[in-house]
Amino acid sequence: MDDEIDRSLVRLLGEDGRMSFADLARETGLSTSAVHQRVRRLEQRGVITGYRAVVNPRLVGLPLTALIDLTPLDPSAPDDVPDRLRDIGEIEACWSVAGDASYVVKVRVSEPGELESLLARIRSAAGVATRTTIVLSTPFESRPPHL
Repeated sequence: MDDEIDRSLVRLLGEDGRMSFADLARETGLSTSAVHQRVRRLEQRGVITGYRAVVNPRLVGLPLTALIDLTPLDPSAPDDVPDRLRDIGEIEACWSVAGDASYVVKVRVSEPGELESLLARIRSAAGVATRTTIVLSTPFESRPPHL
């Protein structure tokens, strides 16, 4: 980012992606048109990659969150696990990691039986062994970066 104003814009939009250009201008001391130009430039440079609604998973029937470590059964096989899992909608995030596992995925499902079925689908689709951690509570999540 170019300067402290860009950092402020990113921080403000990270906290409230629906903040208007007028409100951003008021917070940063810039004109509305200057804020618009800066935000557009941040989007074009890939600093801001999108805007989204944050959905409460419990209220849409997905109260069970789990983190699943994935370890390939055949370490010499091509590393295409993310491609093999891309179409499994219950997977909310996939991270390549250092450590015992090769990947960690975050999933949300409605109940334990659905998690059990999902684990079988993941193992079959990706040729991996799994280790699952069920999330009991989420004190905070999806916080914007500390800038």
